[in-house]
Parts: sequence; structure tokens; C-alpha cells
Amino acid sequence: MIAERVGRTLPFSDGRHLQAHQWLVDEAYLLDAQRYEDWLALVTDDIHYLMPVRVTTALGAGYDRAPGMAHFDEDKYSLGRRVARFRTEHAWTEDPPSRLRRHITNVRTFATPDAEHLFVESGVLLYRSRGDVREPALLSAGREDVLRRTADGWLLARRVIVIDDSVLRTQNLAIFL
Repeated sequence: MIAERVGRTLPFSDGRHLQAHQWLVDEAYLLDAQRYEDWLALVTDDIHYLMPVRVTTALGAGYDRAPGMAHFDEDKYSLGRRVARFRTEHAWTEDPPSRLRRHITNVRTFATPDAEHLFVESGVLLYRSRGDVREPALLSAGREDVLRRTADGWLLARRVIVIDDSVLRTQNLAIFL
């Protein structure tokens, strides 16, 4: 089982927080540069990468995600297949490639009962433009990550992406958040 956050946030001066923040910045660079094979090396073999579908509900409904529905619900194999597809002529949704810029903010880290894991919350704003005639897209989301310490450094073991829109105004989701 992958660890959950416990207690209060780690202070910004805590070495684990600084390492997690640096990891997120480095990850954003790789994704913006479309170095997807390098990014894939930063995820664990048992990764769970999930972006549930958001829904708009009444205040008292008690949920804001569609149960059992997701834009992404992936493991290492499916992420690897997406990365491999980007390098083929069949990736027409990314030919020409998008221009991407991720802005990572509000990074909060939490200790877990297992010292080899960190729970990390962050906000991401993705600017995406493609071609010369289409309007650019902005995607805003909160992320809940679990980083696992390995002999190779910190790796992403779980990511839950909570998009801020219930209707996505982008051409496709041929991207990683």
C-alpha cells in the first residue's frame, strides 16, 4: 500500500521538502521539453497515475468527482505505451508538437508513517499552444503525489490530478500533467 500524508506540513527548511520541490521543478522541465523517456525513468514500476473526471454538484452532494470515471487511470505499462506512441507517425495529435509551460506552485510536503515515502501536494498551471491558428489552452489542477525514495533517488509512485474544470477546453489530452 502506498503511504498517505500524516500530520502537519513539513517546514520549507526541511531537506525532504527541498528535495521534493526540486524533483517537481526537474519533472516540469522534462515534460515541458517533451523528454518523455527521461520522465518515465522518474516513475516507479507500480505507478498509479490518475485524473478523475470532475463534476459540478450541489453543495450537499458530498462529491465532486464522477465515481469510477477518469480521464487517465494508468500504470507504468500504459504510460510507456503513450510515450512510445509519441515517437510514431500515429501521434497526429502532437504533430506539430505542443508548446508547453508548466507553472508549479503551492508545494506542500507531508511526512508519512513510512520514511521512504513523501506525500506532496502542488498546484500546476499548464499553458499549451499548438500550431499557429488555434487558441492556446490553460489547464489548472491540484496534484497529490507520493514520492518514493529509492537507490536512484526519489521516484513518483502515485499521482492524482484534480483538474479545476469539469469541462475541459483543450483539443485533446495527449499530455502529462
